[in-house]
Amino acid sequence: MSGNYYNFAAIRGVQAGSEYYVVMVPLKMVSKIFEFDSQELPADLRAQRVLSNVRVPQIASYLSENFEEYTLSSLCASIDGDLEFFPASDGLQFRNVGELRLSMTARIILNDGQHRRAAIEEALKTRPKLENETISVVLFVDEGLERCQQMFADLNKNAVRPSGSLNVLYDRRNPLARLSTRVLEDIPFFQAFTELEKTSLSNRAKNLFTLSSLNQANKWLAGQDADRFGENTESTVIAYWRQVSEVMPDWQKLTRGVITAGDLRKETVHAHGVMLQAFGVLGARLIAAKPDGWAESLAPLAGIDWSKRNVQLWRPRVMGARGMDGSVKSVHLAANVLIGAVGLLLNEKEQANEDDYLASLAEEKVIA
Repeated sequence: MSGNYYNFAAIRGVQAGSEYYVVMVPLKMVSKIFEFDSQELPADLRAQRVLSNVRVPQIASYLSENFEEYTLSSLCASIDGDLEFFPASDGLQFRNVGELRLSMTARIILNDGQHRRAAIEEALKTRPKLENETISVVLFVDEGLERCQQMFADLNKNAVRPSGSLNVLYDRRNPLARLSTRVLEDIPFFQAFTELEKTSLSNRAKNLFTLSSLNQANKWLAGQDADRFGENTESTVIAYWRQVSEVMPDWQKLTRGVITAGDLRKETVHAHGVMLQAFGVLGARLIAAKPDGWAESLAPLAGIDWSKRNVQLWRPRVMGARGMDGSVKSVHLAANVLIGAVGLLLNEKEQANEDDYLASLAEEKVIA
């Protein structure tokens, strides 16, 4: 190979009968080596999607704020230009380990990872100490635009994002996720009846709620940063959910095995995520209003008619024609019922939501 070139330690592999290579690239070189198609080109002439103005800052912020414990998955790129691979040995053991030389005039197009590339470039501006750390890159020999587009489709079609529940379970950095896992650890009811992997439940599932729903409920209760009650947030949240689980007769029946989670999902509204979130809204309001006596105020929850047959109360407040309504609007309307049940007056915003709801009901009756 004549002229200037990049030199990488590499591992050689084969997919679909074609060679590819895995190399480690210093972060400071990523934006210099790898290109992505111009955003000015129409979609049919690009091998990638356009950059999202939201995702790049998010990833850059993640790198900058967690520079001592971040994780970045591999980039994937196609090489259009001269390259040579030199095995470390002719022997069987090391024939696929060696040195990859790429001409500096070669064009290297990212098939997957353009947001990571742009985010790395941004993060280095605030965390220059990252420049000598590396990211793995999978390199394929370029076979034209059509092949690059197919690679992009295949990579994204077959990628499966982890469920919302698993993200909560495994995220030790996010304070809200940590709070939700602490609720699981400390309250036997949630430990026994919370789905940790899926974000939806089948009719026959033994669990009552998903971890993602519990996490969303905690967002209403404790705030996005899980700090609504200051240094007492964790203990207060755990105490709240323990008290709720103890005052709900059906939840206690489930614990004793008198009824199944499937029966509760079929027959009641409280066995769905929208109502769990409404409990979170209630908790924030109640604890703020009665910081020393909130626990006793939860007792009236036991007397609410939670049956789906109670259509006068729950439809269309949280129930639509095809089942439960999990919208934010329904969370607020469900919370209004709970807030009134524990003896609190609706605040201005809550009353406005309720008035709009009642007005829409009246309008529907007139039309009917």
